Amino acid sequence: MESVQNIKQRFEIIGNDPKLNRAIEKAIQVAPTDISVLVTGESGVGKENIPRIIHSLSHRKHGKYIAVNCGAIPEGTIDSELFGHEKGAFTGATSTREGYFEVANGGTIFLDEVGELPLTTQVRLLRILENGEFLKVGSSQVQKTDVRIVAATNVNLFNAIEKGKFREDLYYRLSTVDIALPPLRDREDDIHLLFRKFAADFAHKYKMPPLKLDEKAVQLLQKYRWSGNIRQLRNVAEQISVLETNRDISATTLQSYLPPTEGSNLPSVIKSNKAESDFSTERDILYKVLFDMKSDLNDLKKLTLELMKSGAAKAQDINPNLIQKIYGSKEDSEIEFEEQPLTTVVTPTHTDNYKEPEDNYLFAETIEEEEVLRLEQKEIEMIKKSLEKNKGKRKAAADELGISERTLYRKIKQFDL
Repeated sequence: MESVQNIKQRFEIIGNDPKLNRAIEKAIQVAPTDISVLVTGESGVGKENIPRIIHSLSHRKHGKYIAVNCGAIPEGTIDSELFGHEKGAFTGATSTREGYFEVANGGTIFLDEVGELPLTTQVRLLRILENGEFLKVGSSQVQKTDVRIVAATNVNLFNAIEKGKFREDLYYRLSTVDIALPPLRDREDDIHLLFRKFAADFAHKYKMPPLKLDEKAVQLLQKYRWSGNIRQLRNVAEQISVLETNRDISATTLQSYLPPTEGSNLPSVIKSNKAESDFSTERDILYKVLFDMKSDLNDLKKLTLELMKSGAAKAQDINPNLIQKIYGSKEDSEIEFEEQPLTTVVTPTHTDNYKEPEDNYLFAETIEEEEVLRLEQKEIEMIKKSLEKNKGKRKAAADELGISERTLYRKIKQFDL
């Protein structure tokens, strides 16, 4: 079994943080087995190194190693990419295609951003983990594959499970062994080492002297919260290497390359998400109120038309349920209900400006049509905004609007959006 130090040198991993060393140790220990591994950690911490270590130390090292970014593949084509498809399975499928699981047979497949997989794809992946079987898109023939699956994610899968976006059974199949990589801000002693490594690499690449940080610049580097982790640190080192003619870097110079908004850190993210959630809730409530108002207005118009049509409506003939629905309760209405029929007849007062009932019908119908048009315009506007916000993804837009995807499709067709 190779040592942690040898693995670091082999894969150019910089740092001596205990949590980093423990993650590498776990990768070395599980490599000879076929156990599924889930690598967790923030974006930019170097999760892609762990599956490479596992593959290179396993008995599959001579097989293929395929890395797949699940978040970068459109939802409509991801099943085809992973499992392949038959000729004619869908429009544009002019030939049979092998998927990644078929190509990687006997090797290792790394599923990065596994939390972005659609639920239907998660079901197919679970079947492979359980018995190695899968179906190509458009095929009814079961195929077998022998692959080692290593997955990675930067999202909290427990939260995704609670929201119904990730299958709990799949999570426990993937996370037989969980390897967590620490964020860069928790590796304070490694930050300067990494910066020096990047500075030396860029000095060689661009043929210029390496950068040197003074003491205060080093302290600033170590205290700064690196939200982008190692990837962000590398970008900062490259910017300074290219743009600064003076190779002695002070804290003031370094500060000019660090985004000031990073200081707010996690609380701002929570606040932003909360604000978005509140906005969605308020919009949903407003949407419901508008439709409730529409229903109440229609009921009121029916009552008005009933009175106008009869010409002289007896109070006891008015539908009590209709009155209760409009006014909230019998007690809230101004109409009194008696057990015995009333003899008093309510008759309309005729004036010089009195119009025939037919005109009033037309007027009421015009009001109703205008109200329907205004509500339709609001509905169209909300659908357009949701589609733009979700970049045309109908499923996401439907979830946001609180309607089914089929209903949204019908609305799009109805309003010719």
